[in-house]
Amino acid sequence: MSDIKQDSTQLGFEKENEQFRTEVATMDKKGTRKWVYAKKPSGRYTNYRTIISSVLLLLLVGLPFIKLTNGNPIFKFDVFNTNFILFGYPFFTTDFFLLAFGMIVSVVFIILFTTVYGRLFCGWLCPQTIFMESVFRKIEYWIEGDRSKQIRLDKQDWNEEKILKRGGKWTIFYIISFFFSNIFLAYIIGMDELIKVITEGPSEHGGLLFGTFIFSIFFYFVFAWFREQVCTLVCPYGRFQGVLIDKKTIQVSYDFKRGENTNGRSKFRKGEDRIAVGKGDCIDCGQCVAVCPTGIDIRNGSQLECVNCTACMDACDDIMTKINLPTGLIRYASEENIEQGKSFKITARLIAFTFVLVAMIGAMTVFMLNRSDVEVKFLQVPGKDYVVEGDYIINTMQYSLMNKTNEQYKLVVRVNGFKGGKTVLLVEPNQYIQINEGQLKQGLIDIKIPKSELKSYKVPVILELKDLKGKTIDHYTISFMAPF
Repeated sequence: MSDIKQDSTQLGFEKENEQFRTEVATMDKKGTRKWVYAKKPSGRYTNYRTIISSVLLLLLVGLPFIKLTNGNPIFKFDVFNTNFILFGYPFFTTDFFLLAFGMIVSVVFIILFTTVYGRLFCGWLCPQTIFMESVFRKIEYWIEGDRSKQIRLDKQDWNEEKILKRGGKWTIFYIISFFFSNIFLAYIIGMDELIKVITEGPSEHGGLLFGTFIFSIFFYFVFAWFREQVCTLVCPYGRFQGVLIDKKTIQVSYDFKRGENTNGRSKFRKGEDRIAVGKGDCIDCGQCVAVCPTGIDIRNGSQLECVNCTACMDACDDIMTKINLPTGLIRYASEENIEQGKSFKITARLIAFTFVLVAMIGAMTVFMLNRSDVEVKFLQVPGKDYVVEGDYIINTMQYSLMNKTNEQYKLVVRVNGFKGGKTVLLVEPNQYIQINEGQLKQGLIDIKIPKSELKSYKVPVILELKDLKGKTIDHYTISFMAPF
């Protein structure tokens, strides 16, 4: 009889444990959303995340106010005027190759990073997680209280308490949304322009104010109502996870071998020898589920809803400490670590993938730093042949200069590698080309090289672009035509 009862209990446990495969944690069988009331987490990982989130939020708010020595902000993404500044360097549409390379690096970086470290980015660096858990959720705890108080408040009628708390929370949520909308606007138009807009008032900038208002409504909607569904329904990164994560990936994992043992998890009984009766260390307290911001049970294994926020790790460690069992039942580990009963170790695979990630970032940095301040191109004028003038051969070239800085340049073109080679400007009166900040300038120049130095009908010639002090700004190789 006891065997039948045990089998029945085991079948019930397995059925409950498999429900997550056919059900969404934040939705019931009718498709109605189940609101997630996440319990306030606490512990060392929560403290680490709070520190990192605070630093990132301070940087987000403070960076628009900082200007570098060249007068540029650190970041600016003016999509309206196609004016982009990254780390103080202006970027233009002519820098498309850098954008393309950056996108390739980003995709490869995401693949390799997720393969090795799982969704570490989601839990620690993602703006959605930082705003939700470190800003809006904290305000919610402050006004409505912890999980149990929030549930009670939600179920009670709309009395004075509920109206004041919900109304106060929603008002503060929108104020914060409007504030951050202005901060994001500063990254588009610049902090100086934003201050000008504020001081001049809405009457002078009605369109900009309306756009900011619409964005603030959207921002408010995301964090006041949509919340975790951004991660579970909208964000494509969670979908990538299923194909990028393998048994060697480091992620927030439940040690099912230790937690279940041979007879599965069961409630805690004081003085019981759980090992002797085959019970696992998991006492089925449900605290890992209660603190989860996406409402899942980490004990069911890796799931796309898990953002690796470590809240379940802190909650489980707290319980394990209280019942005098070792911590780390839920920890950063790979599935292979769990199956083999080994702790996390730095492997050759992890070192190799990390090296590739660092190398890609380094390559992108080198490309950005070595980008020329003024980009130059020289092309043969269509339909125009070389001209013989005494001892010289003349080629007329069309130049195109793009000033990628906030400075004005006065430039000359010099022929490199030919003793008698020189240029004659056809358009510019002062024998130099003046190009203003952010300007694209085109014109014609003559390249003159002595016949004696030309040995072929097409000779590669390097043209150097120099400022009036002799500093080389950029160079370009052309094919010089000659009568051979």
